[in-house]
Amino acid sequence: MIRILLVEDEVDMAQALAKGLRREGYAVDIAEDGAAGWEMAEANRYNLVLLDLNLPVMDGVEVCKRLRQSQPRLSIVMLTARHGSHNMINGLDIGADDYIRKPFHYHELLARIRVQLRRETPLKVSRLAYRDLLLDSAARTVMQAGRYLPLTRKEFAILEYLLLNAEATISAETLLEHIWDAHADPFTTTVRVHINSLRRKLASGRLAEHTEPYIITVQGEGYRLHSGAYVEAVCFE
Repeated sequence: MIRILLVEDEVDMAQALAKGLRREGYAVDIAEDGAAGWEMAEANRYNLVLLDLNLPVMDGVEVCKRLRQSQPRLSIVMLTARHGSHNMINGLDIGADDYIRKPFHYHELLARIRVQLRRETPLKVSRLAYRDLLLDSAARTVMQAGRYLPLTRKEFAILEYLLLNAEATISAETLLEHIWDAHADPFTTTVRVHINSLRRKLASGRLAEHTEPYIITVQGEGYRLHSGAYVEAVCFE
């Protein structure tokens, strides 16, 4: 699951933007001032930061400088109402990967985000094979025994995370952190509900000779794949 930090002090804009990004399948945390954004970025792992320049407590320029020093590979996209090429040049010079002037078109922002995420790492997992499942990370599809398996965004993200961490038992708290966001209620039953829904879909589509569950519960610890088969990864440059 891609996790984005949005540092924006205009509350209505931040909430609207976060809502749209979550519909796209991203987990989004919001910080309303620069100092809070800096602290959240240091405490959590994010794939990308959307950073306003005009921020209270600590301005976006200082946040960008600090982030670039501490996390040189982190993707940073500046959002600003400041116009003039010198502002853009300054933003890029201090370490931003991209610079978008307000007001901007939402779909342009989405395209810019996708560009930065493609650059995040030169090597990406394209497909994960496990038993009769084939998960395509790029296309965001799952085939089961050669048939398309309809999953929601969260169900897909849970399955992908379990496949990527096939040898580990993953706690509900870890799934909340990586697939939802920092504000997810740790006492909610949403992880269990999504796991149960995913299990039902996997069970209904499996071949008759496969009786073992795909996902098992480790009491008091979390969830993991059934150990009866290996996960194979196919990568591309």
